[in-house]
Amino acid sequence: MPQQILVTGGTGLLGRQVVRRLLDAGAQVRVMSRRARPAGDHSPYAWATADLRSGAGVAEAVAGVDAVVHCATAFGRQAELHLVRTLVSAVGPAGAAGRDGPPHLLYTSIVGVDRIPLPYYKGKLAAEQLVQQSGLPYTVLRATQFHDLLRAVFAAAATVPGVMAVPGFDFQPVDAGEVAGRLASLAIARPVGRAPDFAGPEVRHAGEFAAMFLEASGQRRRILPIRLPGRTFGAYRAGAHLAPDQAAGKVTFADYLAGITDVRDRSYRARS
Repeated sequence: MPQQILVTGGTGLLGRQVVRRLLDAGAQVRVMSRRARPAGDHSPYAWATADLRSGAGVAEAVAGVDAVVHCATAFGRQAELHLVRTLVSAVGPAGAAGRDGPPHLLYTSIVGVDRIPLPYYKGKLAAEQLVQQSGLPYTVLRATQFHDLLRAVFAAAATVPGVMAVPGFDFQPVDAGEVAGRLASLAIARPVGRAPDFAGPEVRHAGEFAAMFLEASGQRRRILPIRLPGRTFGAYRAGAHLAPDQAAGKVTFADYLAGITDVRDRSYRARS
């Protein structure tokens, strides 16, 4: 019998790709979103309208599922932790249960959350710890920054005529679709706890990635690497956000740019 899998944030950049891959794998998928199902959406998945911020509808959304892939997120340390606490409470021993007991909870995190003192990263790390201490069967997957984020940053920086200021450190971006594929395969398997990190195929200086963006977008700018003070940027310069020994991704930044219709789009969700 196919597994019943809930994807929180199932309409977001990562979540919708996880949904596609789970459907391809034969799973029965339930998409959770704060919004009602769009009119005319006849995709082969169920829909649950629920809000992890308020808790409204969450218990109903998780009822009877075998696994939950948590792709929803909220910026800010307490905001991210609040979402996960709401979810854990709903799927915990006193909450919903699948056919074989408490659902397998998969939490999507970021490489470097334990080494980079950004407030958002601190929230992700605290959420990881909450999942680990929940008593639920769980898997945590950390990934490097998505190609989409890097492109959006460069698109915003390129709005200044003549000069494009970029961070003075390296990146190892990864394709969101490949991360979605790994999450889908983990969701239909047994919980593994902390899964191996998933990183992009190449580590390059931000200036090199910026040059690729400019070429793909047909813009001419002088690239100016900037060096910012503080512990956060010091951690980035030290490579705390990189995982060169876990370069499982195959899609390069150049490959990604070649598949984007509007490279200059400054939104994070430029692709469908």
